[in-house]
This record gives sequence, structure tokens and C-alpha cells, in this order.
Amino acid sequence: MTFPANRRNLIICLLVVVLAGGCVQRRMTLRSSPPGAAVYVDDYQIGTTPVSHDFVYYGTRNIRMVKDGYETLTVRQPFPAPWYEYFPLDFVSENLIPWEIRDERVVDLALAPAAAVPAAEVVARAEQVRLAAGAQPAVAPVQAAPIQAVPAPVGPPALQPLPAPVQPGPGPYFPGPPPGMPVPAQPNQPAQGIPSLGLP
Repeated sequence: MTFPANRRNLIICLLVVVLAGGCVQRRMTLRSSPPGAAVYVDDYQIGTTPVSHDFVYYGTRNIRMVKDGYETLTVRQPFPAPWYEYFPLDFVSENLIPWEIRDERVVDLALAPAAAVPAAEVVARAEQVRLAAGAQPAVAPVQAAPIQAVPAPVGPPALQPLPAPVQPGPGPYFPGPPPGMPVPAQPNQPAQGIPSLGLP
């Protein structure tokens, strides 16, 4: 089966358009005031502001921004689909248009400075968390008694009796040096024999 030249050229053009069809490039840019906040989109960290990130599906995203010294900000940000992404136009915009369509979304959020929390409130929150975790009941704080000065005694210090001296008991009995060791000479005793035990 043969086609006329102009029909064949039309079919080739349609195939080229379908194979090299267009697409929609979706991109969100998140900025904060002040910049430098860590950004989480649907609980996935994507960087620090300002940051741009591609996305595939339209809908509502959970965006959380965290920065030291500022309150953590959490918002539900809708990204509605544009008119050319509704059925049946989405097939044409995604497949048949021979150029790229860019859909850029910009979200600007302002962070509030963190408020100073009083120490009593921090302690109360800690007690609530401890009780919720099933710990022991809270113990009332102990108030320290004021320190009172003790008057110095007038006159000489009282003398305490000394403990009784410990009387030495009989020492252990040593029968003599080990075998093969020479016996030292003692006064008024012969050099050989058994050493004197101090008996008369």
C-alpha cells in the first residue's frame, strides 16, 4: 500500500510530534522571611530556603519550615491543577504539544520569632510529659532552710577522754626459719640449736 507524498509527509509529521511530544514541567519555589530555614515537604527535607523542587502531582502539600530562634511553621499549601491539565486537555498538553510547558509555583512564608518561655512553664510542661509517660508522681520541690549562724563557744574547749590504749596480745608463734636457712646468733645463746622463745 502506497500513500501520496503529501499524506506520507503528514503521517511523518504526526509521528514526530507524538514521539517528541511536549510535557509539563512542574516546579515549586519556597522562600521564607528570614531565609535559611530548613524546608520539609510531606515530611521529606528538600533543602533550605530559598529552594526550588520539581513535583509530579497537583494537590495539597504539607510544608514545614524550621529555623533556630523562630517558631516552627507548618502550612497546608494547595497546588491546584491549571486548566490545561484537566481531562481530556491533559493528554494534548502532555503528549501532543511540541514544546515544554512550565508551571512555576512560588510560596512565600514569614517566620515568627520564638517567644521566651518562662522557667515555670518549662517545668510544668516537663512534669506533664513525665506523668504522661507513666513515671512516678511528681515530688514537691524541697525548700532549703535558711542557714543560721552557730555562736562560737566561750572559754576553753571541753576535753574529751582519750580511748584506752590497746594492750598488745601474744604474737603468732614462729617455730623457726625455713629449712636450709642459717639461724642468726642471739645474745647469750649458742649459734646452733633452736632459737630462744624468751622462756627461762
